[in-house]
Amino acid sequence: MIIIVKILLAHVLGDFIFQPTNWVNHKEKYKLRSHYLYIHSVLHGILAGFLVFEKQFILYAVALLIIHGIIDAIKLQFQTNKTKRTWFMIDQTAHLISIGILGLIYQNSKIDFSCLHAGYWLIILGTIFLTKPASIIIRTLISVWQPENKTNDQSLQNAGNYIGILERLFVFCFILINQFSAIGFLLAAKSIFRFGDLTEAKDRKLTEYVLIGTMLSFGLAIAIGLLIQHLFDSI
Repeated sequence: MIIIVKILLAHVLGDFIFQPTNWVNHKEKYKLRSHYLYIHSVLHGILAGFLVFEKQFILYAVALLIIHGIIDAIKLQFQTNKTKRTWFMIDQTAHLISIGILGLIYQNSKIDFSCLHAGYWLIILGTIFLTKPASIIIRTLISVWQPENKTNDQSLQNAGNYIGILERLFVFCFILINQFSAIGFLLAAKSIFRFGDLTEAKDRKLTEYVLIGTMLSFGLAIAIGLLIQHLFDSI
């Protein structure tokens, strides 16, 4: 199991943390002619190989980068502006399936939770996933309802994104230390601060958009926290 966790961590780092927006835009514009598609795929193989750090995993890392490149190439060829959200979900699902299969083959189909420090790898994976990757997933899911930008919007640049990241990390920590009541306090505190802004804006669509985003953010953090806690206790 620890091998799969490490490969998943490499995927999260490669697809969300170490992939700048200009890489994504360049790939969408030039598709198979984009050199960033191949750099991105090689980066995944390097990250997986580095995190697993076993000599016999080298061929699997090469296979992983090839499979990742093929999946990304298929997505780039067939997605359109209207189907980006659908292809994002298909792309990520395909990556997760390929990671699971490769990990199980490498471990001879034996799921082993007894590896030393496996729990800490799970916590690292959960923490990183709840930052930029979770933001991208939530933004993609609710993009269809995004309200028009207000010209008089005076909010700080990317403030909403960072607030979401912080709240998910707080929820994650509260679950790991079994302080579930603190999650309710955090949600109530955010609701109080948000209530004034939304009331003043008098925009029902914006209110619903923020509410959906908040519920998805908290829900995702709670789900990941409970999953990591369960896996950690199983080791």
